[in-house]
Amino acid sequence: MKKLSYLLLACFVISTAACKKNDPALPDNQLAFSASAQGLASTDNSVDVVLNLGRATDVAVPVSVDLTGSGVTYGTEFTTTPAAVNNTLNLTIPAGSSSVSFKVTKTAGVFLNGSESVSFVIKSAGQPVVLGSTSTLKLSFSSIVSTGSALTLDGGEGGSAAVNSVYVDLSNNFQSSVKRNSWDLGFYNGDDFRVILNNTTAASVVAVNKTDINTVSAADVTLANLELGFGKGTFAIFDDVTGDLTKTAIAQVSATEASNLTYVINRAGGAGTTAAAADLIKIRVLRATNGYILQYAKLNETTFKTLTVTKNTAANFNYINFDTGAAVTVEPAKDRWDLVWTYSIYFTGTTPYAFSDLVFGNYLGNTQIAEVLTSTVTYDAYAEANLATTTFTPSRNTIGSGWRATTGTVGVKTDRFYVVEDGAGNVYKLKFVSFTTQDGGTRGYPKIEYTLVKKA
Repeated sequence: MKKLSYLLLACFVISTAACKKNDPALPDNQLAFSASAQGLASTDNSVDVVLNLGRATDVAVPVSVDLTGSGVTYGTEFTTTPAAVNNTLNLTIPAGSSSVSFKVTKTAGVFLNGSESVSFVIKSAGQPVVLGSTSTLKLSFSSIVSTGSALTLDGGEGGSAAVNSVYVDLSNNFQSSVKRNSWDLGFYNGDDFRVILNNTTAASVVAVNKTDINTVSAADVTLANLELGFGKGTFAIFDDVTGDLTKTAIAQVSATEASNLTYVINRAGGAGTTAAAADLIKIRVLRATNGYILQYAKLNETTFKTLTVTKNTAANFNYINFDTGAAVTVEPAKDRWDLVWTYSIYFTGTTPYAFSDLVFGNYLGNTQIAEVLTSTVTYDAYAEANLATTTFTPSRNTIGSGWRATTGTVGVKTDRFYVVEDGAGNVYKLKFVSFTTQDGGTRGYPKIEYTLVKKA
């Protein structure tokens, strides 16, 4: 019996070794720029340049990138972060990551005519990484109208709860990643006076029927009323997911000061819980000349801080962070992005639900989007002639969660693609390539492809 056991064990070891030996080798892990061309508009001070791996690396990988200016000189008209040494950037892709980025910043006060550019070339990458086909990037110091590209969006760590929101400008092959928890409130820069919550952290809010913020304390709030997600909460305690600014959870800021109540905010939710009462934030917002006055404090504090927010018509919203008590940059300028990929409180049926991999359109920046089923016309066949029968909508949610399946056959839905008309009138067809291991991608780093259909 003992001999038989040894024989079976030996057979198992041999067969297992044989299976491992016969398993197909993983493809080369290629490093490439997210696009071969990128634009930096005259109104932009800086831009992030992203290099992507095909999959996350399990070791830190050193990367060297050479740069050559055309009409511009490093240190005079532009700089980089990290700084270049002898026109070479030395970067490191951290273990567990699939991307690395650097920032290019124009020198303040320097006049550029728009014909200038910088070429970046990946010089080397450490083992086990190899260089991909897009190893060169031309950064123009002017807006471009891209003919199309492929991008791997830098959602960052966290997988299905990736830490970043990623804004995409198709015409400039540009993406901008920002930490979802980097902001707390957004102040609308349009004609109305509206304040939005951070739906990407599943923040929630309740009103307190008091106008003296210093007198509001934990005694005025039932914590359970702020719980959101996991079957808890109502749509009244967070902002309308379609982006309807007449349905913000915080009421329109009134010109009559006495009409503006105090609100209590739970800064991050989605799991059916709230922070301790002492960590909740109370706010009151008033109108100012061309802007807002924000009063804010911890819930049990008896002295509030004040922040003035001035409207800026170049952006949809101005954003602030409670921890720093200062403005933070979140969205690019409203004419500099078309789509945002993110995690957010959303809904399933009639229940608030925290969703990953949502895609929203820049409806306030006049972006319009249409969904096209491949049963009507394929992505490859779609051309300018098809625009006449394409119905665009200015909705924020045209894409939403409809581009991917997270049950059954998990992955990108291949029976549809999208057509995006940006605020300038350029039209692109867009398809999602992957977003999870089941469809060959990496969660948190979705891949998209797009092609120019009609130039404005």
